[in-house]
Amino acid sequence: MFDIEIKEINDSQKPNDGTFLQTPFWCNFKSRHGWTYRRFLLKCTLPIENQDENQAGNQDENPNEKCENPQKLPAFKNFEKSFELAVLNRTLAKNTFSIAYIPLMPELFFECTDPELIDQTFDGEGEAVIKEELVTPETQEIEFVWLLSDISKTLKRFLPKNTIAIRYDPNVIFFTPEERDEFNYGIKIISFADRLKLKKSKVDIQPPDSTLVDLTVSEDEIIARMHQKWRYNIRLSERKGVVIHKYDGKSVNLSEKIDRFYELTKETNARDGNSSHAKSYYLDLISSSAKEIQSGLDSPVINLYIAEHEGDEIAAIMTLFSHDEAVYLYGASSNHKRNLMPNHLLQWTAMKDAKAYGSRYYDMYGMPPEGKDESHPMHGLYMFKSNFGGLNIHRIGSWDYPLKGFVYRLYSFAEKFRAFWYKRVIKKFKGR
Repeated sequence: MFDIEIKEINDSQKPNDGTFLQTPFWCNFKSRHGWTYRRFLLKCTLPIENQDENQAGNQDENPNEKCENPQKLPAFKNFEKSFELAVLNRTLAKNTFSIAYIPLMPELFFECTDPELIDQTFDGEGEAVIKEELVTPETQEIEFVWLLSDISKTLKRFLPKNTIAIRYDPNVIFFTPEERDEFNYGIKIISFADRLKLKKSKVDIQPPDSTLVDLTVSEDEIIARMHQKWRYNIRLSERKGVVIHKYDGKSVNLSEKIDRFYELTKETNARDGNSSHAKSYYLDLISSSAKEIQSGLDSPVINLYIAEHEGDEIAAIMTLFSHDEAVYLYGASSNHKRNLMPNHLLQWTAMKDAKAYGSRYYDMYGMPPEGKDESHPMHGLYMFKSNFGGLNIHRIGSWDYPLKGFVYRLYSFAEKFRAFWYKRVIKKFKGR
């Protein structure tokens, strides 16, 4: 369906835009922690003959001139799309096989109609009041599935010979879990019908569900959108004397503060049953950001925030700021003095700094898709993140394009079993 031209590149035209997972900074960082990567420039073209008949025409003529209603053709302006793509690769089982991974790419081929316009499409009696053809994720699902398949076929020759699959975390967003699940079901049906081989991964790499706090409005409006109790908790933390300190890769006492962050992380893991990276991982992340910026590169900023009360460092978060997004990467807290609500003040402090930096939104980066019900096992996490007044989003999760079917099936089974073992058996055994 798609004609794809591919060119390997060494750098990026926009190194600090879009998702941080595609930035040269993040790829270079991951290359020091078990991954390799390559960058590509892709030019994807959808030929006219593959459009609907009412959109097709003589390729030598202007398509809009062949149609009585030019508004029927909103997609032709995006008929050809070019974008950069970072492909990470990780070797497993003592170099026996490897997985290629593409985080938060690609996006939908056509730009979707503004949701506010879609809401105005029908009147109270169900009659269409806007005649313009609407573009939604659902209207281009076939094209998107083919796009994933055709990109995979094009990339295959650039990957290590032992690559068993290409794993995508596409940046396709819905505002309800139900809409997301319907879209994923559609991918399965289209892939099966057209024999395109795409498989839903048993494990999602990036958290598919999150909440985004809009930073383009004033600080007063940001805090006004929060739940009333969250505003109260922020003021409570300040009144009780909690102070937030910020550190970056140039801080003279950085090593000492990373040590404290790591101790808080271990305390949090013991409480919640999670795992974390090695201390050197966090130190390298924040240090490499400062080094790149100091050398004149336009790279994301990594900060460490620590909440202190009367000499006790009781909670901490690590964040990333880029031109488009600010991301809450990691967090940890002590079992001591939790009643002082330091986590609320930490997040609010980071949001204000991210706004001052110029980020457009603050991504809480991972939450349960649902959890309003108090009986939900992750009710607390859901309420903590969603009550900061953000917009809840639901991405479609990880999708695989197998290259070596038999080995991929074995790996997929092992991956599913490992997730079940750690998330269900071990946590239940430990009483969580």
